[in-house]
Amino acid sequence: MSTAAAAKGRPFDRSIVEGPILQAVWKIAWPTVLQNVIGGLQGIIDHAMVGRYVGFAGNAAVGVAFQIYLVVMVFIMSIFTGMGVLVSRFAGAEDAAAVNRTVYQAVLATLALLFLVIAPVGWFLSPTLLVLVNAAPEVRAEALPYLRTMFTGGAGMMLLFLLGGALRAAGDARTGLRLGIAMTVLNVGLNVVFIRGLGPIPPMGVMGAALGTVIAGAIVSAYGFTRLLSGRLVIHWERGMDWRWDWTIVKQLFSFGLPAGLQGIAMNVAGVLLLRFIGSLGNSAAAQAAYAVGYSELFSFITWTSVGLMGAAAAVAGQNLGANKPERVERTVHIASRLGLGIAVTIGVLFLAIPRQLFGLFGLEDPAVLEIGTQLLRWLSVSGLFISTALTHTGGLTGTGDTKGPLYITLVSQIAVPLGLLTVLQLSRPLEPWHIWLAILCGHVMRATLTVRRFRAGKWRDIRIEGASMPARAAGT
Repeated sequence: MSTAAAAKGRPFDRSIVEGPILQAVWKIAWPTVLQNVIGGLQGIIDHAMVGRYVGFAGNAAVGVAFQIYLVVMVFIMSIFTGMGVLVSRFAGAEDAAAVNRTVYQAVLATLALLFLVIAPVGWFLSPTLLVLVNAAPEVRAEALPYLRTMFTGGAGMMLLFLLGGALRAAGDARTGLRLGIAMTVLNVGLNVVFIRGLGPIPPMGVMGAALGTVIAGAIVSAYGFTRLLSGRLVIHWERGMDWRWDWTIVKQLFSFGLPAGLQGIAMNVAGVLLLRFIGSLGNSAAAQAAYAVGYSELFSFITWTSVGLMGAAAAVAGQNLGANKPERVERTVHIASRLGLGIAVTIGVLFLAIPRQLFGLFGLEDPAVLEIGTQLLRWLSVSGLFISTALTHTGGLTGTGDTKGPLYITLVSQIAVPLGLLTVLQLSRPLEPWHIWLAILCGHVMRATLTVRRFRAGKWRDIRIEGASMPARAAGT
C-alpha cells in the first residue's frame, strides 16, 4: 500500500506515547473495560433467561458448553494477540501501511481456521467433549445444540473481537465499545425472541441463546467491516491494496500469537478438567450450576474488567515500546494494576455482602445451589485481587511481545498447582466444593506472583519485530 493511500485514514493518537501515562491508560482502559462489562452482561442475560425458562440444568448447559467453546475462542484469538503486538508497535512507529496490512492478514488467517477447521471438527466432536467434562445427562441434552451452533456460526462474533482488538491496539478503543454495545443490545432482543419464543417462533431455550449470539455477531461485525472499508477509522483498507496472503506477516502473527493461544488453551483445558472434578461431587448438577453462574458470570465482573485493563496495558505498552520509550511501559503497567485492584476490591465486597441476591438475578433459588454458590463467592472475593494483578502485568508482557513467559506461568499456575492439588486431595478423601475453590485461589496466587516477577525481570525490553515489508525474525524472548 502506498503512503498516500495509508494517509487517508484517521491519524494515530500521539498522546499515548507523548502525553501523561495515566491519561493514556485511562483513554484505552475505560472503553475497553466498559465493553467487556457490557459483553459480560450479554452472558448474564443468557443465563438469567435460560434459568427462568429452562431451569438450573439450562444454566449448567450454557456454562459447560461455553467453557468448551472458550478453548476454541482463545486459540483463534491467539491470532489477535499477535496482531495486537504488531499493530501497537507499528502505530507507535507511525507506520500506517503496516498497521492496515497486518489487520487484513489477521482476518484471512481467522476465516481460514474458522471455516476449514473449527466448524467441521467442532460439529463432530461436540458429543464427545460433553462426555469428557462429566456433564450430567440432562445437561448434555441441552448443551449439545448450543455447542454445535457456536462452533458452526461463531465467525461473526470472532471477527468483531478481532476488529475491536485491532482498533484498540491502534489507539481507538471507543469504536470497539460502540460495536460491543450494539451487539449486546441486539443479542438481548434476539434472546427474548428465541429463548422464550415470540409469535410464530417457538421457545428454543438453550438453543435460542446460541442463535441470538450467532446472529447478533454476524450483523454487527458486517457493519464494523463496512466502516473499516469506508476509510473513516484509524485502520482502513483501500480498493487498490494487495489482497493476497503475506506470509511474512502471517509468520509474525503466529510467532507472537501462538504462545498466547497455547496459554489460553491451557487455561481453558484446565477449566474443562476442573469441571470433571466438579462433576465428581455428590451434588454435581447443583455445583455445576453454582460454578457456571458464580465463576463464569459473577466473577467475570472482575476478570472481564481486568482483561479490559490488560488490553489497555498491552496497547499502551506496545505503542510506547514501538516509540522506543521503555520507561513509560513500566509506569503503564503499574497504573493499570492499581486500577484493577480497586475494581476487584469493590466487587469482592459485593460478593461477601449480597451473594444470595446476586444468584437470585439468575433465577437460582434451589437451596443446594445457593449454599454452594455463597461459599464459592467468599473464596472468589479474595481470588479476584490476585487474578487482577496477574492480568494487568500479563498485558504489559504481551503488549511488548513477551508471550512465552505468560505461557510458562500458566502451565504452572493454572494446571500444575490447582489440578495437582485436587488430584492429591481426591486420593485421600472425598472431594467437597471448598476443595475446588481452594485450588482456584492457589492457582491465582501463584499466577500473580510469577507474572509480576517476570515483568520486573525486564526481558521484554529486548524484543524486536520486523516491518511489514521485511523478513520476519524470531519473535520470542
